[in-house]
Amino acid sequence: MNIVFMGTPEFALPTLKTLHCSSHSILSVVTQPDRPKGRGRKLLVSPVKQIALDFRLPVLQPETVNAPEFIRSLNQNQPDAVIVVAFGQILSAAFLEIPKQFCINLHSSLLPKYRGAAPIHRSILNGDTRTGVTTIMMDKGMDTGDILLAQETPVHKTDDAQTLHDTLSEMGGTLVLETLKRLEENTLLPTPQDHGRATYAPKLKKEEGLVKWEQPATSLWNQVRGLTPWPGAYTLLNKKRLRILKAQVTGGAPDDSPGQVARVTGVGIEVGTGQDRLVITELQPEGKKSMSAKSFLAGYKIERGILFDPTPVANQS
Repeated sequence: MNIVFMGTPEFALPTLKTLHCSSHSILSVVTQPDRPKGRGRKLLVSPVKQIALDFRLPVLQPETVNAPEFIRSLNQNQPDAVIVVAFGQILSAAFLEIPKQFCINLHSSLLPKYRGAAPIHRSILNGDTRTGVTTIMMDKGMDTGDILLAQETPVHKTDDAQTLHDTLSEMGGTLVLETLKRLEENTLLPTPQDHGRATYAPKLKKEEGLVKWEQPATSLWNQVRGLTPWPGAYTLLNKKRLRILKAQVTGGAPDDSPGQVARVTGVGIEVGTGQDRLVITELQPEGKKSMSAKSFLAGYKIERGILFDPTPVANQS
């Protein structure tokens, strides 16, 4: 089949690589324009653009894909299907009419659960034990199209947002290829989503990283995992940010107080919560590199009874 591929971040790379190595022909790769980033405001190319250039594929970077002239240019190529993976722009009704078949979107959840921008993070934050990827026939809504195929996978206790991202992105490449295979064979059975069961996964905000110690330790553990690597879960010690990178849950004691250090061991720093204790095993002090709790304790005096600051300080970045 003749394919137009649309994607921008790393999540889209396994699908692009899989399609490139398949019998399908990629007519062009559409990705977001290069954007200035960092202190030097240097133009940064997207991960998808870099791989597409390595594969010597034509790269298109319109400011908006819904511009009539861009839609006309894609129509001239008469693609059989358009594959969309974390592209970053809403597609208009006119754009959705471009392919001979339809536009196929890969979404990193088991739809209709977690429509929206941050399904991987929200899945871990909510303590889910199962998730997956779904291909849908795109329509005008936000992740509301008919389901084509879905594949499920467990969320392991060792998973954080990055490791689960990597698992689902690899699964996604395989699922998109299988979707195209069944489309060619005319064996796809699009199934309407049950909109009454839909949940949403809004974009993450930096302030969601602040640890509220009155919550149960299990919820805080999910927060640490779900916000790693970005925006990161953090608490405050002596008015300075202390990022929590890895943690465990252990039983508490009746005299535990939320946010107060209950015990320091070779494993980590045990902190009281609303229920049980959160054991901080890996962390990153403000302005320092990440380190184990053991290394941190070699340079910082943390004793039983110390209280992590319960509220953020003004002007914290």
